[in-house]
Amino acid sequence: MYISTRGKNDHFFAAEAIKTGIAGDGGLFVPTTIPKITTEWLVSLANLDYGKRAFAILSLFLPDYSEEELQFCIDAAYTTEKFDNAAIAPLVAINGDKFVLELWHGPTSAFKDMALQILPQLLSKALVKTKETAEIVILTATSGDTGKAALEGFKDVKQIKIIVFYPDAGVSPIQRMQMVTQAGSNVSVVAVRGNFDDTQTGVKNIFNDKNYNADLAAQGFQLSSANSINWGRLAPQIVYYFSAYADMVRDGHLELGQPVNFVVPTGNFGNILAGYYAKKMGLPIGKLICASNSNNVLTEFLHTGVYNRKRPFHKTASPSMDILISSNLERLLYYITDGDTVQVSSWMAELNEHGQYNVGEQYLAAIQEIFWADCVDDDETLQMVHAVYEEHHYLADPHTAVAWQVGERYRQNTGDDRVQIIVSTASPFKFNESVLSAIDSENFIAEKNEFAMLEQLSERSGWSIPPALAALENEPIRHEIVCNKEEMPTVIKQILEKNK
Repeated sequence: MYISTRGKNDHFFAAEAIKTGIAGDGGLFVPTTIPKITTEWLVSLANLDYGKRAFAILSLFLPDYSEEELQFCIDAAYTTEKFDNAAIAPLVAINGDKFVLELWHGPTSAFKDMALQILPQLLSKALVKTKETAEIVILTATSGDTGKAALEGFKDVKQIKIIVFYPDAGVSPIQRMQMVTQAGSNVSVVAVRGNFDDTQTGVKNIFNDKNYNADLAAQGFQLSSANSINWGRLAPQIVYYFSAYADMVRDGHLELGQPVNFVVPTGNFGNILAGYYAKKMGLPIGKLICASNSNNVLTEFLHTGVYNRKRPFHKTASPSMDILISSNLERLLYYITDGDTVQVSSWMAELNEHGQYNVGEQYLAAIQEIFWADCVDDDETLQMVHAVYEEHHYLADPHTAVAWQVGERYRQNTGDDRVQIIVSTASPFKFNESVLSAIDSENFIAEKNEFAMLEQLSERSGWSIPPALAALENEPIRHEIVCNKEEMPTVIKQILEKNK
């Protein structure tokens, strides 16, 4: 069963939690118990493919889905038609103690595909299971990758509409092209004047506006979310931590039970939180290393226990992490306080009213037992892209480069030489300008268009351009709405009225 991090005493089955997205009190859904694995169970994963591993893990968290329902969702999500690598989430050996977990082989070339290819399937089943008659309206704020992955996952899905909001000047040109060219009878894309936090806060306020939701309900619409606040987004991300470990054991890189460290670039804290769930289930994870860019709110929190969103917002070369309000941190606070929903609610109220909260020394010490954090600016990021390419002939996108640098610093600062798995979250071709300028500065011309840069990056590296990115050049622009954050509720109603 699933309950709210803020104490509303309702218990929901997984299907209801996935359909609803966010709890009625504004909190996030968490499972009442976290399943524990055995050594034998972990051994059994080694020779399974990704889909079977997904079934083994998700069935523990979604017991109200029948085996047939869950298998259908997995089979529809993780196919070689959608993913360009049969391993789905391949592990690449860099050397004996460093590996890269590539999570960007799906249809939108970003790690969000790992969850957003299966979430629409889980949600569609949930609508049937809960006998829902309303039309579900997915509202999503994106810092770049979630939007396209959600649009691709939900396009033309019956009984569901999706509206994606993105910061007008806060995504890469390729990310923007991916969204504004999106086809689908049920999809809409809106640029918001402002940054990602303006966009995300606008969406959250809409979810929490009871009168607005009642008005939509009277018209036959119910809001839900495809952001990682939705449990149906977060649960599938747990799978790839287990899958990476199973590959390491299968291929002889780790002894069963030997701990491994994961280095995770993250802004909204969902990606690394999935690793935390895997660790709580019993996966042998030593340290979860949190990598941030110049928007270093998570680094400061994990060092001091103070979460303070009142700081300058930086546009960086790693825009998917340009975030100052990390929504999924609320789930970690729930567990660190042993489910003290009164305390969690108090901190969230402080954040909303005053822009910060302090968890204190006791809770900070518990967090630091599990997490380590550092941040990297743009100059260091691009230097690492260059260094990785020169040393290993490996193309790291800026988010992956941030993690790579932070992983190096962790070793230097702690002396912990355990095997590191760097979680790679996006194809380097999604950030062609940054990557190309880093590895081929002599021949780089900033005035080139996006598609000329894709070609040059491919020629320079010998890597193939993801077909979906290459095809963008000939796609028409389908979405041109731009609004202020205050206008978002009105825009939603206009879209729904137009698309009745």
